[in-house]
Amino acid sequence: MARYVGADCKRCRREKMKLYLKGSKCDSPRCPIEIRPYPPGEHGRARTKDSEYLMQMREKQKAARIYGVLEKQFRGYYEEANRRQGKTGENLLRILESRLDNVVYRSGFAASRDMARQFVRHGHFTVNGKKVDIPSYRVSENDIVEVRQKSHEMTPFVVARAVAGDRTVPAWLEVLPTQLRILVHGLPQRGVIDTPVQEQLIVELYSK
Repeated sequence: MARYVGADCKRCRREKMKLYLKGSKCDSPRCPIEIRPYPPGEHGRARTKDSEYLMQMREKQKAARIYGVLEKQFRGYYEEANRRQGKTGENLLRILESRLDNVVYRSGFAASRDMARQFVRHGHFTVNGKKVDIPSYRVSENDIVEVRQKSHEMTPFVVARAVAGDRTVPAWLEVLPTQLRILVHGLPQRGVIDTPVQEQLIVELYSK
């Protein structure tokens, strides 16, 4: 399975903003973007001309990096979103939000989407009672996502139960921390998706 294996912090610096790819490190003084708030590389401090194409490309890259999706898969999501009824950009974000690794992250069971992806790959979660180890698996309305019983006493999930009230969970999800269970009440509308992305720029990029 293809995946990015480079430094996550370089991706934040490239986008000139925190993408929160490293969990608690992103909120600490050790966050590299606090120390070097400019793109990596020898030309990182050079001024660039913000052309229309560059703005569109940067927005697409930002979205792909936030959700941990590579180009081929991201393009596939866009094409699916374009086939659906409604606004393509909103459909795209809804598809990305419905990924199982994102649901685990949004629910507070993992400090980052990378961590959530690892938990799913290692088979710690079930959907409607069946083990699912595919991070890109898409949840649907009324699905029940749970930590497998044999994983309940693992340190990350013990911590998740203890700090369940510290994270704001989106309204389309309901978390039952004592049971390590997530109820999917529906897929989100654009107004409740807080991802800092201008999806219209992505649509304009792929529409050319």
